[in-house]
Amino acid sequence: MDPTLQRQNEMSNILLYCIFFSTGTDGALTMIPAKAGASVSIPCLYESKYRNHVKYLCAGYYWDHCSYAMKTNSQGSGKYSISDDKIQTIFSVTIKHLTVKNIYYWCAVEINGGSDVGQYFQLSVTTEDVTINCHYRTSGEIKWCKLGRDCVTRASGSIDGTTVNINTKETSVFSVTMKGLMPKSSGWYYCDKGNFQMPVHLTVTARPTGK
Repeated sequence: MDPTLQRQNEMSNILLYCIFFSTGTDGALTMIPAKAGASVSIPCLYESKYRNHVKYLCAGYYWDHCSYAMKTNSQGSGKYSISDDKIQTIFSVTIKHLTVKNIYYWCAVEINGGSDVGQYFQLSVTTEDVTINCHYRTSGEIKWCKLGRDCVTRASGSIDGTTVNINTKETSVFSVTMKGLMPKSSGWYYCDKGNFQMPVHLTVTARPTGK
């Protein structure tokens, strides 16, 4: 098969998951592209001091008004499930039967006698491209980097053959668009500006073509 045609076939069948962690209720945008009708599992990191706290998934755009979807001290449902690895201090939430209405969620930890803490993420449907918004409050050079590999510091560039475009027109936020994603694009990335860094994990898998 012609290599160009083969790559086009692979690209048309890519299923993409992007996990973008923030560190609080005012953290950066977290975007997780996924295929409608599929399931996605989100790993949520937490500090070791919260090891024995209740963790939960909260649905809704606003932190103050989101509603419980699933908690570690309750049984699973057909839509959601949750598990807590206290050794690794990561709890995972699985959302099944994705639709375009399932778009705003929070990974959260209950704080007894205080305000709960949460990590925001957004679900969207995509196939080949992803755009990530990096909010910042510091000055310094803007970078989009892959851990252990290259960084893009200009308006456009590439990492591992994937095109990267950086938009800096908005105040206090720069957006990164990655186009032509392939399985080898998977890995840890991070937004960088001054002393601000925000980790992003990207997993790209090629789905088998139906016969």
